[in-house]
Amino acid sequence: MHDITASIEFQMSLLLFIALSGYLIASRIGQPAVVGEILVGMVIGPSVLGWITYTSFVSSIAHLGAVILLFVIGLEFKLKDIAKIKYGVIAISGIVVPWLGGYFLAVWFGFDAPRAMLIGVALCATSIAVTADTLKEIGKLKTEAAKAIIGAAVIDDVLALMALSVTNQMSAGTLSLAGTSLALVKSFGFLITGALLGHFVLTRFVNKLDGMPIARKYPEFVFIFAMMIAFLYGMMAELAGLSAIVGAFIAGVSLEGVGLKFSRSFKEGSEYLRIIFASVFFVSLGIIADVSALTPDVLGYLLLLSVVAVITKVVGCGIPARLYGLSNRDSLVVGFGMSPRGEVAMIIALLGLNQGIIDQPNYVALVLMSLLTTIVTPLVLRFWLYKGEVA
Repeated sequence: MHDITASIEFQMSLLLFIALSGYLIASRIGQPAVVGEILVGMVIGPSVLGWITYTSFVSSIAHLGAVILLFVIGLEFKLKDIAKIKYGVIAISGIVVPWLGGYFLAVWFGFDAPRAMLIGVALCATSIAVTADTLKEIGKLKTEAAKAIIGAAVIDDVLALMALSVTNQMSAGTLSLAGTSLALVKSFGFLITGALLGHFVLTRFVNKLDGMPIARKYPEFVFIFAMMIAFLYGMMAELAGLSAIVGAFIAGVSLEGVGLKFSRSFKEGSEYLRIIFASVFFVSLGIIADVSALTPDVLGYLLLLSVVAVITKVVGCGIPARLYGLSNRDSLVVGFGMSPRGEVAMIIALLGLNQGIIDQPNYVALVLMSLLTTIVTPLVLRFWLYKGEVA
């Protein structure tokens, strides 16, 4: 007889039950929903109970969740609001300072140059999924600080992946200026082309599609088309050497100005998808972290690494934000908002482990650092920087 626990229906039901448990716990302890979901993921994962592991199914659903989440976030922003030079400056500073902090910390612990460089790269990463979802939950997604975070984080992702490419090439002895330059051109070429194509072509096409007979007969037609564009942009982003979530975000920004008359709102439809799949994404962040692999030596290194990870982002991103005229509080919001490493650093750590650049203890430390910075940020935003302004 077929094992019912191996079925997709059972696994999806279990993941959503876990997500619901995360909401209940978050409500009881007065924390953001994302924190509850991550903590429950840790409890039912290998760290504590071991009921569920990070299988290919969990990974796939979580990936869908991250893509849909960033598409929904992108729909909240106009292209002109995030494509500003000052956000590029914040992003560059937010790459250089954490990279130096991670590199020299690793050297201080006696790691060789390739390993120290990869640890620095992992600290460069920024996962905007957690911060964006938190800001959306507390009603602060339209603020100037949120725009700075989103604009800088997109550039951050490009630069972090470029840094990873350089590190891999140096480790393999195949570093070349031509190869690195080509990768950089491909990445920024996709961002610029995708944004302009979406803004000037796709928006007009969707508005026109809304008035066609097929859209009037099938009001869901435009919604399906919009989600197709989100995943298509995600695929194109990965082909350009970027994360799929960056492509989905650009797709969302591109379609922000669409005004529908006859079709069902794809913004409302994608929001329902986000609720389901993004919940699994946040649960998966807890599942992937196995704290049982910690040793006393790794624990000390992990705590120091996490402190350096947060401080270097706060300094690297917060100071430029302040110099560009943001208030002290908004500058801190930008710094802490750029702190979550999330799945981006986890992916970098996994690539480093698979390529033999880092060993298992370092991998565990980087994954747990990513988790700690992911949990800390919503708490800081809600209970310190926006204290008294959240219902």
